[in-house]
Amino acid sequence: MPLSLITVTWNSKEKISRQIQSVEKSAVGLDYEEIIVDNASPDSTADFIKQNFPQVKLIANQQNLGFAAANNQGLQEAKGDFILFLNPDMQLEEGSLSKILTWLKNQPKVGLVGCRLVNEKGEDNQEAGPRRFPTVLNQLAIIFKIHKIFPRLLNNYLMKGFDFNQEQEVDSVRGSFMLVRREVLQKLGWGFDPRYFIWFEDVDLCREVWRLGYKVVYTPIISCVDLIGQSFKQRDSFWKQKNFTKSMLVYFQKWEPWYKWLWVALA
Repeated sequence: MPLSLITVTWNSKEKISRQIQSVEKSAVGLDYEEIIVDNASPDSTADFIKQNFPQVKLIANQQNLGFAAANNQGLQEAKGDFILFLNPDMQLEEGSLSKILTWLKNQPKVGLVGCRLVNEKGEDNQEAGPRRFPTVLNQLAIIFKIHKIFPRLLNNYLMKGFDFNQEQEVDSVRGSFMLVRREVLQKLGWGFDPRYFIWFEDVDLCREVWRLGYKVVYTPIISCVDLIGQSFKQRDSFWKQKNFTKSMLVYFQKWEPWYKWLWVALA
């Protein structure tokens, strides 16, 4: 089987229907499977999928295991040669999956590719663009909200002025759409490092791809509507800040020496 799509849901009942329907249109003529892992959604997302989309392979967890662990569950069931990690609030273009899959097959040095992410008006979504790898300094600026006073402080990290029309190698692409070669994931032994509950697992995977000698590429050959963080909007600010900083520390403990990540721990 050429392609497996893995989607993790939490309280996504209102969005998942459009995503599944868009996947069907985008994959016309393509042998694929969509695996959805529901993290114990209290809004009955799993029941809704089971009743309305029997073609989807559903894994219904009894507790919220987090984004990384749930994606890894889906990967264990996946049969595709290529794996697409796709968020539930995404909407794909008709015929787009065949197009980008063909592109990746012809790029043997590319281990992971992300596409053009736009809003519902078709405009480039600056918040969903590629980013450079985080540094301790720019992440400390985020923790202490210094960028609110000096907005340009994060311009380099956020790649302000990025040309969305140009295909190019990047440090990392956003986790809402990540098409990956199975051979890369087999070398890692997981889809996302299970040490992360939520946040930083996508940039971590991109860094692993580069470490293994593959490339991470952004391509505008297809676009996808990204509604950005619909599940996150249902969480309170304390929960988001707590999990964001916890994952940040995990990331720097993994990739940086102790005298750097110590500042994140103290913060």
